[in-house]
Amino acid sequence: MDLSARLKELRRKHEALSMEVEAAQRSPGTPDNEIISLKKKKLQLKDEIERLATT
Repeated sequence: MDLSARLKELRRKHEALSMEVEAAQRSPGTPDNEIISLKKKKLQLKDEIERLATT
């Protein structure tokens, strides 16, 4: 997979996680630790996107 395709895939996953986090935050039954876990995954994706974009 070339770099641009990898970045596109990571951005798609990041956007999907963003929507998942928003939905979890609106749902009163979602445990805080689940939301925290989703946010950590989203941040890891963002970090990887930035790292790949600057190389």
